[in-house]
Amino acid sequence: MARRNDHSREELVEMTLNCVEEYLNTQPYHSLSLRKIAAMIGYVPSTLVNVFGSYNILLLHVVGRTLDDLRQQVSEKLATVEDPKDALFALANLYLNFAAANPYRWQLVFEHSMQGDTLPEWQSDRIQSMTGMLEAMLRQLSPSKSDTQIIEASRVLWAGVHGITLLSVDDKLFTTAPVDGAALIDNLLTGYLAGWVEN
Repeated sequence: MARRNDHSREELVEMTLNCVEEYLNTQPYHSLSLRKIAAMIGYVPSTLVNVFGSYNILLLHVVGRTLDDLRQQVSEKLATVEDPKDALFALANLYLNFAAANPYRWQLVFEHSMQGDTLPEWQSDRIQSMTGMLEAMLRQLSPSKSDTQIIEASRVLWAGVHGITLLSVDDKLFTTAPVDGAALIDNLLTGYLAGWVEN
């Protein structure tokens, strides 16, 4: 394949990431490769390495955009919710719904590995933003709790919601009866907050 110079760097980044996201609408990322992505957009693999630095970083940009999409949906939803407890339930259920609607992009978020590379600051900032949102809700619910308690609670709840989402989306709860992930999440949050939120 001949080398091309049809697009600016910014256009090439956008075209590449849009191509990968479109692919992930129907196919898992395991079936992707740098060569395959380059072929889909009509460039050679070395061009993508020059633009992104590595295939690993290219995928990380897709992860970042997926988190941005999730954050945007969360912001829009929470703009209509005032009560912090209601906001927490809304956040958890939106997480489940987002994963169900975007299973392969969501899969990439949690299976992507930096493979020894340092996580770039632009990505760690995204993660801190999402976890900080959950911690802020919990702090509103129990203002006297210490920072350590808030962080611990946020991790417990996220792990529980993530686990239910993972098993629901992948249909791995190993039961013949239909599983309602939203009902399980509501059960988890109700039970946990009953013993954690201050009266």
